Amino acid sequence: MQQQKEMWLAVGGVGALALAVVSAPAQAEVNSLSEAVSEGKVGLDFRYRYEYVDQDGIDRSADASTLRSRINFGTAAWQGVSAFIEVDDVSVIGSERYNNATGLPSADTRYPVVADPDGTEVNQAWLSYGGLADSSLKFGRQRIIYDNARFIGNVGWRQNEQTYDGFSLSNSSLSDITLNYAYVYNVNRIFGEDSPNGDLDTQAHFVNLAYDGFATARLVGYGYFLDLQDAPAASNKTLGLRLTGAPAFAADLGLSYALEYARQSDYADGGNIGADYWLGELGVKLGGWQLTGGYELLGADDSAFSTPLATGHAFNGWADKFLATPADGLEDRYLRLDGSLAGFKLSARYHDFSADRGSAEYGSEIDLQAARSFGDVTLLAKYASYRADDFATDTDKLWLMAQVAF
Repeated sequence: MQQQKEMWLAVGGVGALALAVVSAPAQAEVNSLSEAVSEGKVGLDFRYRYEYVDQDGIDRSADASTLRSRINFGTAAWQGVSAFIEVDDVSVIGSERYNNATGLPSADTRYPVVADPDGTEVNQAWLSYGGLADSSLKFGRQRIIYDNARFIGNVGWRQNEQTYDGFSLSNSSLSDITLNYAYVYNVNRIFGEDSPNGDLDTQAHFVNLAYDGFATARLVGYGYFLDLQDAPAASNKTLGLRLTGAPAFAADLGLSYALEYARQSDYADGGNIGADYWLGELGVKLGGWQLTGGYELLGADDSAFSTPLATGHAFNGWADKFLATPADGLEDRYLRLDGSLAGFKLSARYHDFSADRGSAEYGSEIDLQAARSFGDVTLLAKYASYRADDFATDTDKLWLMAQVAF
């Protein structure tokens, strides 16, 4: 086990060494520190959301009205170095009639969960070095998203974003190859820094290597090594391959596909962990519409396949019934229709959920979404309806959201 850890640390070292031999400047620079500040950019972002949840087994429905206010500032580069800081404030508008999932007294368990607690905190704060060609290095609190965020993501749907404290590098010096590596010592989770679940202490290594040399395909190999200091028995490593592509046959006709396999096993002080992940997806694009069908398996062998750092809301239904994989695993068969009509971006999804181990039929879900932008303003309406068979309870969710960014 230790040898494997050292091997992957060496991969990160090789990537860093590759950066060191490339010396050409990667970006234009200003001439002084004061100019780096004066040429910096300020960003503002306001996102209001109303979320309604009606869940069987809980007498009261949740009504969550929250506003996320975000301000950030990024300097220009000076001698290859730039800095960025971002602060978020989440405020409850009106009465707090929901369970904010913090585990604190403010989490009113008479209501269903809406994991948007109020609070103010630093969302990102990092220094980066871009003085090496085709590469960047970053240290501090940062957003990390790999591929489709199935394993490593920022949970961007929630008002309090998930970010990572650590070091990351990205290098594309070799033709058609992009190497990403990160060492993470703390995960700032969506529950806020006041919650006992708000920080996850880790000694985690992320390795993600992508090859784009094929005409109509992208191949990614990855290894995610999670030494979870706060939950050592759940520590695991995930090794996998992902192949995606979108060949076009005409201007308004094309296909898309995704094939992926990963194996999860114990790591560091992890217990008896072993499970497989499979994904197969095929889509047909005609004009401005795309129909996609897929199958996703989070297996259950010695234990169920887990994705603790994923942007889980994007997968297995927007009702969020499967953010944690059931003990008997999860099979998700789904259809998705995406397109545009009268300026609106539309999406409809259907999921059929069942167990990997045993014969349980968990339930099914329908998800609908419509969004439209008017200049800097984006409006969104979204609905999820989960109907339970052998898992959880019937749940309906409705979201209305407005966002403006400057």
